[in-house]
Amino acid sequence: MVSRADPKEQAKAQAPLAERLRPQNLGEVIGQQHLLGEGMPLRIAFESGQPHSCILWGPPGVGKTTIARLMASSFDAHFITISAVLGGVKDIRDAVEQASIWRGQGDGHGRRTIVFVDEVHRFNKSQQDAFLPHVESGLFTFIGATTENPSFEVNSALLSRAVVYVLQPLSEADLKQIVVKVLELRALPAIETIANEAIERLIAYADGDARRLLNTLESLSVAAGRDQTTHVTGAWLLKVLGESLRRYDKGGEQFYDTISALHKSVRGSDPDAALYWLMRMLDGGAEPRYMARRLIRMASEDIGLADPRALRLALDAAEVYERLGSPEGELALAQCVVYLAVAPKSNAVYKAFNEAKAFVKKDGTRPVPLHLRNAPTQLMKELDYGKNYRYAHDEEDGFAAGENYFPQGMAAPAFYRPVNRGLEIRIADKLNELKLKNNQKN
Repeated sequence: MVSRADPKEQAKAQAPLAERLRPQNLGEVIGQQHLLGEGMPLRIAFESGQPHSCILWGPPGVGKTTIARLMASSFDAHFITISAVLGGVKDIRDAVEQASIWRGQGDGHGRRTIVFVDEVHRFNKSQQDAFLPHVESGLFTFIGATTENPSFEVNSALLSRAVVYVLQPLSEADLKQIVVKVLELRALPAIETIANEAIERLIAYADGDARRLLNTLESLSVAAGRDQTTHVTGAWLLKVLGESLRRYDKGGEQFYDTISALHKSVRGSDPDAALYWLMRMLDGGAEPRYMARRLIRMASEDIGLADPRALRLALDAAEVYERLGSPEGELALAQCVVYLAVAPKSNAVYKAFNEAKAFVKKDGTRPVPLHLRNAPTQLMKELDYGKNYRYAHDEEDGFAAGENYFPQGMAAPAFYRPVNRGLEIRIADKLNELKLKNNQKN
């Protein structure tokens, strides 16, 4: 007699590795402990037994769908998934009808319903508005997942009815834990062991994305079966993953060399070289959000107050990328890197910051002078808090010449020394003018 496998078990065995290893309870979730750890917001929501509408905002492969499914399981709720990429108003109507049935309007069973909308930012305003009356009436609990900033992409009316939870990219430790789990479960038919060097490269290649890591592992298993190898080495991994990993290895020296070349090209005021290294990194797989953060750092460290507009432009570029994504948003990063390269340079604020930080670290905790202290109560006033403080706006030219703002006995350290470039030329002139007035007063 021929036995037939359970169709559900058969389907599960044929599912992608990421689906087969999807956590079935909170204890199996790796990462997002700032939300799911003991006493953290989402853990409290799970333990309360009361589902609430929310938006899960985070990059791909960090557990948004998993958390939504676990909510449905934890609250014994009927789970409806809508893809905003493929779906439309008809899917929303179908979800409303199903929720009504499950709530008991008809032949229902009196169960709650959770409607999960993946990539909710893809829905337009009218489609998002279609959820409002049903969320408001409590017909179903709405959970949206998005990789884009909900402040820009989700209607304010829907946003006001949902709690936003920000999910983070998985850490290297989280990703390593996933690799270990895959090997322990023997989830890869052809692979038994993976060398530490290969694990590090895999983790760097995944860049915080668990799904990308699992999909890569699954592809490696197929290649390992073809090559008849059960042990993954760093060299074999490079050969299989090909040029993308070879050119851009976030866990290796080349990544740091390339970002260093970009930074030094900006600092050296060479826009063409800066553009070249930016595109080398993007072409090699660098996360554009990471590049945006680096540009913001460059604006503060190497340009500073010589051109304060540079920092605003870097922030704008990061925001534009959040709105447009790839590849459209990458043009804003290119615009920013050219501006930073041609802008006047100053590291005066950067040096002042480091000097002040070092001084405070080694210096004792000096008391705040009485005239600079706040005096919200009568007792504090009687203790001379705030006594003889000179309100600068009431002084000539809005400057209290001769006033001291340092702790008693501390010499003015002159951390900030403007350079003779850009706006800092005018800042230096202003500081010299104020210094002259202080000297005349003293």
